[in-house]
Amino acid sequence: MKSKNEIAIEMYEILTSKLLYKWYPICIDSEKGGYFTNLTYDFKIMDEQPKMLVTQARHIWTASKSAKFLSKREFIKYAEHGYKFLKTCMWDNQSGGLYQMRSMDCGLSDCEGFFDEKRTYGNAFAVYGLAALFAETANKEVLDFAQKIYYWIEEYAYDPEFGGYFQFLTADNEIFNINSKYKTKASDAVEVGYKDQNSSIHLLEAYTELYHVWKDPGLKKQLSALLRLIRDTIAHPDGYLRLFFDKKWNPVSFREESRDIIQKNFRLDHVSFGHDYETAFLMLEASHALGIDNDVLTLNKAKKMLDHAIDNGWDNSSAGFFDEGYYFDESDKCEIVKKTKTWWAQIEGLNALLIFSKIFPDEKKYSGLFFEMWEYIITYLIDHEQGDFYWGSLEKEPAQKTEPKGSIWKCTYHTARSLMNCILVLSDKDFELYKSNPAFKQIKNSFDNFLEKWKFTAQKL
Repeated sequence: MKSKNEIAIEMYEILTSKLLYKWYPICIDSEKGGYFTNLTYDFKIMDEQPKMLVTQARHIWTASKSAKFLSKREFIKYAEHGYKFLKTCMWDNQSGGLYQMRSMDCGLSDCEGFFDEKRTYGNAFAVYGLAALFAETANKEVLDFAQKIYYWIEEYAYDPEFGGYFQFLTADNEIFNINSKYKTKASDAVEVGYKDQNSSIHLLEAYTELYHVWKDPGLKKQLSALLRLIRDTIAHPDGYLRLFFDKKWNPVSFREESRDIIQKNFRLDHVSFGHDYETAFLMLEASHALGIDNDVLTLNKAKKMLDHAIDNGWDNSSAGFFDEGYYFDESDKCEIVKKTKTWWAQIEGLNALLIFSKIFPDEKKYSGLFFEMWEYIITYLIDHEQGDFYWGSLEKEPAQKTEPKGSIWKCTYHTARSLMNCILVLSDKDFELYKSNPAFKQIKNSFDNFLEKWKFTAQKL
């Protein structure tokens, strides 16, 4: 078996030569601004280049974090390039807020029917990316912009009556639902009118990042409320996230309907294992940032979410997590309904398994599955010839080998974060970056403190 340091070196090579140096600077659109979205399997720029807020903001975050991690200051320029695009192209100067989609020429885009609509989810990622950029540059203008977006979210998307946030807004910042006069043509129209877990967990993620650089009491209050909402309401007591809710936070469920109706509504009601253990990590991050001591409630729920995914979503025959499951009414067992293994869910699983192996060292299942997962990723998900990760595992979807490496939903964020975290955990003082890059040593010490806090809390469970 490979040593921890050997795996860290292996991951570093993949992070740099197979991911970051493949994407940057090729994805920088120096003529139109922002980042190119659609890249072929061999990293050619495709003709159609819609620019989605989520993808643009994720590049800002990744580039900002990479600059310090690698001690490569050119990545700051890559991140600042994205910041300028958000400010000059995606921000609505009339009504505020960032559009979900813009065209390649910074105009109206019909890509997936978004046009001039806004989404809380996309604006959350903008806060996330900008907060990370400010942490590296101390540029007050960047922080001002992040705060401006935060205040916009709080003014227009927050529900002061029942808590949480609405997702769908028009260009005029009007929340709309299925009964509204306004009718969307967007690809996510089936979700209109519901509150949801996905925008909630990424708001948690974004507000955590912002709170690291801005200790505002109002932000702390909203971050704390999001943590409680996700942990105590959105997450089922058994350890998985319910996906959609009405405005009063009653979950949307089709479990008592026929299998035919259930299958027609899987988008609104299923178990998404990847989101579950990703959220487990995000909750630990948020609690730690808030300075909550001995937070056994959050750790217990986070552990339960990872354990549920292992018990119900892990493929015991070849490793990896299946994408989706469902609890049909006639059974208390979670049945796998989507056997694919998407790249982001596998790489987020890698991160969660390693972190929990350190928090609960006596539970050997976490470290054992981590090693299995890494070998699975190396074998089926990393394109060793062209670079980056395939969208889906070649074990399940061999056609993914020649599918695009970049799209509005796929860039560098999940992969870079997980690999950086894993390298921090696995590397020791002989690791080259630890010896040569003081910033890396600082990041590692901080992450070690994060793990030690939760390891101490685990003793109280």
